[in-house]
Amino acid sequence: MIAKLTSLFSARQREARLQAKLAEIRQQTPVPVFWLFGKTQSGKTSLIKYLTGAEEAEIGQGFKPCTRFSRQYQFPTPEAPLLDFLDTRGMDEPGYDPAEDLAQFDKLAHLVIVTVKVTDHAQERVIEHLRTIRRARPSRPVLLLLTCLHEAYPQQQHPMPFPFLVTETEGDRWRLILNPECPLVPPDLTRTVDEQQRRFDGLVDRVTAVDLTRPEEGYTEPNYGGELLKQQLLASLPSAYRQTLITLDKASRELQDFYAQSSLPHIIGYSSLAATAGAIPIPWLDLFILPGIQTQMISHLAQLYGQPLTGRRFGELAGTLGLGMMTRQAVREVVKFIPYVGSVAGAALAGASTFALGKAFCYYYSAVHKGHVPRTEDLRRYYQEQLALAEKSWGAARTP
Repeated sequence: MIAKLTSLFSARQREARLQAKLAEIRQQTPVPVFWLFGKTQSGKTSLIKYLTGAEEAEIGQGFKPCTRFSRQYQFPTPEAPLLDFLDTRGMDEPGYDPAEDLAQFDKLAHLVIVTVKVTDHAQERVIEHLRTIRRARPSRPVLLLLTCLHEAYPQQQHPMPFPFLVTETEGDRWRLILNPECPLVPPDLTRTVDEQQRRFDGLVDRVTAVDLTRPEEGYTEPNYGGELLKQQLLASLPSAYRQTLITLDKASRELQDFYAQSSLPHIIGYSSLAATAGAIPIPWLDLFILPGIQTQMISHLAQLYGQPLTGRRFGELAGTLGLGMMTRQAVREVVKFIPYVGSVAGAALAGASTFALGKAFCYYYSAVHKGHVPRTEDLRRYYQEQLALAEKSWGAARTP
């Protein structure tokens, strides 16, 4: 009995139990996993940068090796991932064997993205290994992404509007066709696109094209074809995983501030963890898990803004923002005794309150950066506004 009581008040053991529970929750949180399959310099890092907004240096530092030939990048952090990228390297080398990656990734990846430079027609090894991966799990969607379109029309601007559409063909396959509203398309581009589609026919479910360049390269549209790419990703993912991309994309469009843009993926990642915890159909359990998730989120936000809070100030702000949240959550816990309905309600509130809490702390940090501390009533009002918006969004996203 003494040992049990001691464990309850041991910070180290509480932290260990929290981390074990968070690891379990991460396994249940719907994080899209993209298996990037293509030759070196085929545009994989540019794709990650476009989807996440992360810098190339940050992406390079974030990659962790997981097999001899592959590595993993969890965005924004492994602690609260929002998107997961598996990058296979060296497949165009003679010694590459897909068996090791299949053993590691086959059950994890929701979508295989084959990146191919549109003018690179030496794809024999890629096709050979892709056949092996496709046979292992035929039901998993495969997207062919043709990149670096400008190499088909060097020293010219992109034809506008974007010259391709995606249309359905026989056998539930989707391919690129010319957009009739874009009459001036370089012939070399259409020929090489058609040839790549012919080469990968039967191995991929969808085809799209993109040209992601740096602004200093001088192209009028640095994310050429990006919107069509996002549409095809959403169409390819299982329904439970689409909301992550939708939420990230929608919120990113509304942000201009650098710190806010950097912190947003962290907030959404932790909110997804909180929503998963809130969906656990055991009354009161997530009341003990949520504070741990939210505390880790605030810690990450403090590091991003370079404005770590003292314990006293953290308590004051948390009390100001969360005073009514725990009461509302406790009311929802009673509803959990009703199967399914209670879990959805708990998930929506847990995700929404965590999202609003993160946004409110960013509001506070932003004000501090500008040289003043926001008033308590302004902070509380902002939190309540964000909570109302987030509850509506999370509730709608989880309505069957």
